[in-house]
Amino acid sequence: MKWIRNILFPLLIMAFCGVENYAFAQQTLIDVKIDSAAILIGEQTKLHLTLTTDKDKQVQVLIPADTLMRGVEVLERSKPDTTWIENDRMLVKQDVLITSFDSSLYLLPPVLAIDGRDTILSNQVALKVSTVPVNVDKPEEFADIKDVWKPPFVWSDYYPWIIGILAVLLLMALAYYIVKRIRERKSLIPFAQPEKPKLPPYEQAIKELDEIKQSKLWQQGKEKEYFTSITDTLRRYLVDRFGINAMEKTSAEILDSVKGIDEIVPAFEKLEQVLKLADFVKFAKFRPLPDENDLSLVNAYFFVNQTKPVEIPNPEEAKDEGKDVDEKQADNTNELKTTKE
Repeated sequence: MKWIRNILFPLLIMAFCGVENYAFAQQTLIDVKIDSAAILIGEQTKLHLTLTTDKDKQVQVLIPADTLMRGVEVLERSKPDTTWIENDRMLVKQDVLITSFDSSLYLLPPVLAIDGRDTILSNQVALKVSTVPVNVDKPEEFADIKDVWKPPFVWSDYYPWIIGILAVLLLMALAYYIVKRIRERKSLIPFAQPEKPKLPPYEQAIKELDEIKQSKLWQQGKEKEYFTSITDTLRRYLVDRFGINAMEKTSAEILDSVKGIDEIVPAFEKLEQVLKLADFVKFAKFRPLPDENDLSLVNAYFFVNQTKPVEIPNPEEAKDEGKDVDEKQADNTNELKTTKE
C-alpha cells in the first residue's frame, strides 16, 4: 500500500493537473483595451480587441455595426489581423473607432465572441465624455456659427467638363465638314490640288505685259511703278528664256551680258531703250513724255516677240504665224496710240 501512496498517487495528481492545464490552454479569450478613456464631445477614440483561440476554431466576434450602446456610436471597424502563435494558437486583432455626442460616464458593454456553443465575454472598459468648457461669465467669447466655406478654384475639378465640351465641338465640326463635302460631292479626305503648269517664258511675259497695259499706271501718274513692272517682266523673261541672272544685275550689266546672244542682237536696241529710260525714271525721278511711255511698252512687246524660241512649222503655217505676229504688234501699237489720244 505504501508503494501506491508513494508512486501511483503522485502520477494521478500529475495527470489531473496536465489535463486541467490543457483544457485551460485551449480556452478562447477576448480582451478589450481603449486608447483614451476620457474624451470631449465629438472626439474619437479606439477600442482594441484581442482574440486568442485555437488555430482550427471558427470563432465569431459580435461587434455592433453603428451603436455600441446608447450614446456611444461606432464609426469604423478595421479588418481582423490574424497572427499565428505557439501551441497551434492564433491571435486576432481588430480596432473599433467610436465617438459620443452626449456627455456622461459610460461603462461600455462587453464584446461577445461565439465559440461553438460557448459565449465568451470580454472585459469592460469605461469611457468618460465631457462637454467643451465654456466660461459663462464672458459671453463675448462665444463665437457664432461660421458660414459655409467656399472651396478654392481648382482647374482639375473642371477637366471632365472642359474635355466633354471640346469633344462635342470637335464632333460637331467633323459632322459639318462631312456633310459639306458630301453636298459638294467631294472626297472626305482632301488632297492637295495639283500645281498649275507654268507657262512658257514667252507666254508668261506677254501675259504680264498685257496686264501692265490694262492697269494704265503711267496715266495715273505712277511712272515709277509702270517702268518697274516692265523691267521686272523683262528680267524674269531673260532668266527663264536665256538663263541670265538678270534679277541680280544692273541694267548696264544686263546689256553687257546679252550683247553676244544671236537671238537678242536684232532687238538689242529695244531692250536698251527700255532699261535706260527705266533707270532715269526710277533713280533720277525723270518724268518721261507720254510717247516715251508708250514706246517703252511697245519695245518690250517687240523684244519678247523677237527673242521667243523659233519653231520650224510648215511653210503655210509659218506664213500665217508671221502674219499673226505682225497683226498683234500692229494692234498693240494702235491700242497704245488710241489710249494716248
